[in-house]
Amino acid sequence: MRKLKVVPHARVENLPPARPATLAHRHLISLHDLVPSEIEYLLALAQHVKAAPFRHKQTLAGKTLAMLFEKPSLRTRMTFEIGMGQLGGQAVYLGPEEVGLGKREAVRDIAQSLSRWVDAVVARVSSHQTLLELAEHATVPVINGLSDFEHPCQALGDYLTLLEHKGKLAGATLAWVGDGNNVAHSLIYGAARLGVRMRIATPPGYEPDRSVLAEARREGGEIEMTQDPTAAVAGADAVYTSVWTNIDQEAEAETRADVFRPFQVNPALMRAAGPLALFMHCLPAHRGEEVTDDVIDSARSIVCDQSENRLHIQKAILLALLS
Repeated sequence: MRKLKVVPHARVENLPPARPATLAHRHLISLHDLVPSEIEYLLALAQHVKAAPFRHKQTLAGKTLAMLFEKPSLRTRMTFEIGMGQLGGQAVYLGPEEVGLGKREAVRDIAQSLSRWVDAVVARVSSHQTLLELAEHATVPVINGLSDFEHPCQALGDYLTLLEHKGKLAGATLAWVGDGNNVAHSLIYGAARLGVRMRIATPPGYEPDRSVLAEARREGGEIEMTQDPTAAVAGADAVYTSVWTNIDQEAEAETRADVFRPFQVNPALMRAAGPLALFMHCLPAHRGEEVTDDVIDSARSIVCDQSENRLHIQKAILLALLS
């Protein structure tokens, strides 16, 4: 039986960290919108919430979160719904059949109506443009629960997990292997803000968006691109991968499988990374495709810690925006 890992809680001060005034009542659409001190605050608050959840049990009593989802979800839905309840508030789930963003009703009308009833909206949408339109017309905070361009809540939870395991983020090396997708975009923005070096290995034509790379590098981010997975992972603190085909790309599944097969994270690639490299995945995983069972189930895998930390970082986000 594999021995369970225990991640030590951070030392808890008497009071949570002081919130930057800039975070109150604003939207969280992209990690690019946050300055380093704001990201560092969210990570520190999440550590505090995780270690001493009782301190915040009724902080959001009387507050309501609307969960506006165009796409199915396990982690995002569960962690926001449970997190809001643990903070004393309530969450109301609205699936595609209830709303029909931009189809049954205009996005601006939905945003304006929800703003009269709830205190915040978390939206999980197909198009990033829908999210921007919601934020433009809402008078309450809008949180990006996933779009086709970014997934900031996932990236923040990932950096919280890496911080727990490595002790610090500045100077750490994170290797991304696979598709340059929405999670990669958020991780790149976060890396530039936090001093994390990123090495990204993708097949030709599947690189992250050029504007994301340019903005991160302009702000001092150490982002290295390659088409060689072995070169990307060498000496990395963590190796991160994601699915090769998302729900909206099912027509490309067969083509993508052929293109990405050399980018599978398997024991050979983890050996190339070195004995101290951790394995990360945003889940859900397509086992046997982007990652093999013996990697994702190994003692080096921290994917369950990532899943748990979605709860803690999202509680920190809700507290920062609403309390």
